[in-house]
Amino acid sequence: MDEIKKIKRDDELTIEIASSAFEGKCIARHDNMVVFVEGAVPGDVATVKILKTKKNFAESKVINVVTPSKYRVQPRCKYFGACGGCKWQHVDYPAQLEFKQQQVKDAFEHLGGFSDFEMLPIIGSENIFFYRGKMEYTFADKQWLTTPPEKSSTNVEEGTDTISLVPSPVYLGLHVPARFDKVLDLEECFLQSEVSNRILNFTRQFSREKQLSIYDSRSESGYLRFLVIRESKHTKEVMVNLVTFEHKNELMQEFTKAITSSIPEVTTIVNTINYKKAQIAFGQEEHVYLGDGVIHEQLGAHHFDISASSFFQTNVLQAERLYQVAKDFADFKSTDVVYDLYCGTGSISLFISDAVKSVIGIESVESAIEDAKRNAERNNISNCTFLLGDLKDRLTKDTEWMSSHPKPDVMVIDPPRNGMHPKVVEEIMNIAPERIVYVSCNPATQARDVKTLCESKYRLVKMQPVDMFPHTYHIENVVLLHRV
Repeated sequence: MDEIKKIKRDDELTIEIASSAFEGKCIARHDNMVVFVEGAVPGDVATVKILKTKKNFAESKVINVVTPSKYRVQPRCKYFGACGGCKWQHVDYPAQLEFKQQQVKDAFEHLGGFSDFEMLPIIGSENIFFYRGKMEYTFADKQWLTTPPEKSSTNVEEGTDTISLVPSPVYLGLHVPARFDKVLDLEECFLQSEVSNRILNFTRQFSREKQLSIYDSRSESGYLRFLVIRESKHTKEVMVNLVTFEHKNELMQEFTKAITSSIPEVTTIVNTINYKKAQIAFGQEEHVYLGDGVIHEQLGAHHFDISASSFFQTNVLQAERLYQVAKDFADFKSTDVVYDLYCGTGSISLFISDAVKSVIGIESVESAIEDAKRNAERNNISNCTFLLGDLKDRLTKDTEWMSSHPKPDVMVIDPPRNGMHPKVVEEIMNIAPERIVYVSCNPATQARDVKTLCESKYRLVKMQPVDMFPHTYHIENVVLLHRV
């Protein structure tokens, strides 16, 4: 018998794509070896290039689609493939939902060890484009292209070669995946709105005309860092937040006059000053040049002030549906005391406040807690209390607050992607609320935590996936647990 040829790096194979996998990749098999494929769609027959090999699997990317899948569609965006924002834009949206539902099911079966559970059909997003309330663009002095530059191009990054023909041009866009020093200069993006695209292009042109410099973290000099655009999907208010390394008052006044003349939809303008080396769109100072420095958003019956530094749900229209699922699952009674763990800015707490006796929200980020308190005050809600602190401390040793609050009937849990700390899970079982509603953006860590909770104290009743981010592999899932 001929020996099976071992797959090596840079090999090219023509294979049929069997199914979707985590993080937007797909799965194929070659000579009984699992091959993870980037850029494929289940049902494709494609030629792939091997990028990495391990003992039991290989990683690859598509270099040619031989026979396209029935699920493959033409991406709307001309930057698809180079920009990492919408990795599934080449997949038919109903198929995206099918793959995401399967992803949740696989996590609970294979990682959680569950075999018999009720899983409701995934809730898709009504808007699959222009659904984001916030976009963050980066300024750069070099442009990344995926095709050879024309002779007229300047300061172009292609591959690892830099072509610099004129000094310090301004480019504005999104980072190339896995390359935080490379920016795609975008003319349009289908994630936020047409108004957002006009702001993006106006700001780039203004910066070029004024010959503004780009911040360089190596020399810790320059001016422009980020453009952050926030938009309310209910009130249609628009915030432009220019994040810079220094404060230039006259320039910002000129920018404000120019952009509001060209784009009257802009309702507030903020200049955030970040003096630190860290490349983040937050800072130490905020200067308001138009409006009151906030936009106003609605979530259910409640109203929220969103400042330049506030966290808020990215897809607010779909967040309302997600929170309603959580509220329905909990089956609240007017006498219920609720602990809202990892409460953030209090959006879930406030959303459920009219159905319960009281809510105690706990969060480790101080600015989020301050926002939560302001949001409660703005909505005249008096039955929500917000506590600052790390949960594993607030539930284990820093527990004096518990003496003035009854034990919870229900816990709502919405942790970050890495799930809950084991000590938090342990203390939840010690407190033992009657019902737990667990909201997660990562089905893998959610399945792990639910498995632990269900080993002795709880049973899994049902779950509901909700798609918050069309054209990405991200998926939210709501799980209901009952104490046994």
